Amino acid sequence: MSEAVPALSPEQMRSLLQTMYRIRAFEEKVDELFMRGEVHGTTHLSIGEEATAAGALQALRPDDYITSTHRGHGHCISKGADLKLMMAELLGKETGYCRGRGGSMHIADVASGNLGANGVVGGGIPIATGVGLSIKMQGLDRVCLCFFGDGAANEGTFHESINLASIWDLPVIFLCENNQYGMSMSVRKAMRCETIAQRAVAYGIPGERVDGNDVFAVYEAVAHAAARARAGQGPTLIEAVTYRYKGHSKSDQNRYRTRDEIRAWQERDPIKRLTAYLREHSLMTQEEIEREEAAAYQAIEEAYQFALASPEPDPDSLLEGVYA
Repeated sequence: MSEAVPALSPEQMRSLLQTMYRIRAFEEKVDELFMRGEVHGTTHLSIGEEATAAGALQALRPDDYITSTHRGHGHCISKGADLKLMMAELLGKETGYCRGRGGSMHIADVASGNLGANGVVGGGIPIATGVGLSIKMQGLDRVCLCFFGDGAANEGTFHESINLASIWDLPVIFLCENNQYGMSMSVRKAMRCETIAQRAVAYGIPGERVDGNDVFAVYEAVAHAAARARAGQGPTLIEAVTYRYKGHSKSDQNRYRTRDEIRAWQERDPIKRLTAYLREHSLMTQEEIEREEAAAYQAIEEAYQFALASPEPDPDSLLEGVYA
């Protein structure tokens, strides 16, 4: 963990652990349901990346905005989404966030500031820039946190959006979750530069690279970027270096990486690192940690049972929201 631990209260640190356990439990349940044929289409899991989502959202206010990605369950949970409505959405039920129409890659909760996951690689980046412009024109002190992956860093929207945000000093935090692979393409083969964060130099804004499996490091970086943005100093590019244990999607056979590589990253598991810190500093006992873990899995099971009991959408309502 970070040598310089942020000024977080014991309650906030426990909240971080609760969030990370809930993300892990949710993702594992979705993986199980997909294998049983209860979740259709595909899904993209972020098991192993929990610290980035949890740490980043802990550093923001409830009235701030986020844009997400196709791998966005953790972002939704960290932003305070209702687990029951999330699970219902994945199972295609009427009670889901998007009435069962969006599924895994399109969950949105506008009321909480979650402007939605996005099935288009890099699709949330220009949306976040537009949100930043809206915030500035309204004279608000909110910020928009934009999640995207290393693959999206090579999309045109990445360069165009950051350039616009920089010249207009927009309150946007561009947070790249570098999990080492854009689908099966290693980030080392996809770009010549050593880091994604160093691209910030081209746009005259700060760029910072952090350990994405260190929840405190992510928190510190996003908190600093948010303070800059609220002060009218413009955007920041943050690269959080992390790793997904599962494949890109459920159709991924994982032939492009070795088991040894996956095991090496699992040794740096973000939840294990946080629980070790909490024990070592007498902030939580092992028994308390285990209770928190059990509570997270129980909450996910309750969400699943809610979804099972929820009604299917009425076929006659299929075109609602399609035509104005």
